[in-house]
Amino acid sequence: MKSSLFLFFLLLSVYQCAASAVEITTTSVPNGTVGTAYSAVIKASGGCTPYKWSISSGELPNGITAKASANSVDLDLDGTPTKSEKYSFTASVTDCGEHVARKSYTLTIQASAEHVVSLKWNASTSKDVAGYNVYRGPDGVKWTKINEGLIAATDYDDSSISNGSTYYYSATTVNIYGEESKKTGSVKVYVP
Repeated sequence: MKSSLFLFFLLLSVYQCAASAVEITTTSVPNGTVGTAYSAVIKASGGCTPYKWSISSGELPNGITAKASANSVDLDLDGTPTKSEKYSFTASVTDCGEHVARKSYTLTIQASAEHVVSLKWNASTSKDVAGYNVYRGPDGVKWTKINEGLIAATDYDDSSISNGSTYYYSATTVNIYGEESKKTGSVKVYVP
């Protein structure tokens, strides 16, 4: 009786894995600018984890690398592009059941920024404010601080952006003790 019960659980596991095929849900990645930190996330869902990621054809821009996230659900693209050019590549993900999904992307690296995003926010009401930090991300989840030092004013111009890209912004307050607040709600900006 024990062996048939084990077989039932084994069949149930196989059925659950096959019930939902793995798919890449990210439809596009943002463009970049030479010499400016780049970050993008390609997400997958369905199938069974852990996933295995690869760039199955084409190439990433010089200076950008691809690495699976700690939970393997995302493929993180990070780095600083070094060459202005248009790149095409295909990302592939394989789930634990050996099902494969692929999606092709085009990514343009510009020589320099052509637009500026001007950000403004309300001042903190705390008495011990030392300044502010501004964060930018490709998806409103993964963030990179974009200011070098604390910002004393309540505005910031981001000129390290690329045409045809969507960015998310958030800010924090830092007090005189170096403690940083939680991030504000994010703001989504599309750069034409």
